[in-house]
Amino acid sequence: MALVYVIVVAALLLALAIPYLTTSYYVAIATQVLYFGLLAMSIDLLGGYLGLMPLGHAGIMGVAAYVMGYLVSKSHWAWPSAVAIALVTTLLVSLVFGLLAVRTTGIFFVMITMAEGMLVWGLAYRWSSVTGAENGIRGVARPDFATLYWQYYYLALGVFVACAVLLTLVVRSPFGLVLKGIRESESRMRTLGYNVTLHKLLAFAVSGLFAAIAGVLYAWYNQFISPSAINITASTEGILMVVLGGPGTLLGPVLGAGVIVFVKNILSVYVTRWPSIMGLIFIVVVLFAQDGILGALRRARLRFTRSEPVQTQGDAAWDALGLENTSSRSSSVWACWSPRAHRPARLAPRRNRQVRSKLASSRRPRVLRRPAAMT
Repeated sequence: MALVYVIVVAALLLALAIPYLTTSYYVAIATQVLYFGLLAMSIDLLGGYLGLMPLGHAGIMGVAAYVMGYLVSKSHWAWPSAVAIALVTTLLVSLVFGLLAVRTTGIFFVMITMAEGMLVWGLAYRWSSVTGAENGIRGVARPDFATLYWQYYYLALGVFVACAVLLTLVVRSPFGLVLKGIRESESRMRTLGYNVTLHKLLAFAVSGLFAAIAGVLYAWYNQFISPSAINITASTEGILMVVLGGPGTLLGPVLGAGVIVFVKNILSVYVTRWPSIMGLIFIVVVLFAQDGILGALRRARLRFTRSEPVQTQGDAAWDALGLENTSSRSSSVWACWSPRAHRPARLAPRRNRQVRSKLASSRRPRVLRRPAAMT
């Protein structure tokens, strides 16, 4: 556990030192990783922990970006009031969208959330008097204390760390455990007395709230918002971030966001067909690491330590960082009532044969001999 804390502290120190170690270009890329990683974590709350992958979260992010951008640039509101109104509006929109989507599962949930995202994109494209149509909203001013690139990086870093801590508390709370139980077996959770629909709706609202925070950071970073930032391609990239990093974790989506931002901004400078490379990376991950980059790292760690994949104190510490094995049910509600959780350990082959022979001999019916006739 001490090693985990050392890694966390080292990562935070490295993040704080980035503006002093590199140029403004790479600081800008690190800022993109922060708000895209926050968007990916909000998607993962539904797709990884609840088992319902949304395909329209870029639209929810766009609601907050457009509301805040309109209030700041056209209505000339102060940024605290504009941000508060944007978050409340996005939360209400998320509740409405959630009421339409949470009663479905599987491909139907994906299609409904995609339609909701396309609805927001259509409004942004057609409501030109408010959104500016394809020209977008310009002049989304940042706060006075974050006008420079390095100042805004520290603002984004602080917001990202605060949101990551809150999401960690959510997924490790009883509410988060119920979400994992719904992911494993919705019918059993209903049998246990949980209101599955209400938990899905609350998870959708919480996820939309964090996506709204990512949208505010996006609008401040670019000082501009347009329909191209909230189309279905942006939602698809958010899902790719989750799949690449590892669904059902919090650190995985951030790693996936780092990979995609690196390919789009750095590798694209040297390679013309960089989308092909991104597709190859995705195919390799799906074929050889279906649980993402973090899942591969976890298996490598277990293989290196030569330990069994059971939940120990060290694993709990790694799970605090989001290094949870999604295929393992030991950290979810399923372990409380799964028959496998109460199955006795398998005995050694020789010992097992001895036990079986004794059981077989004890179960043989006794043959009662007739007493000898009296002479």
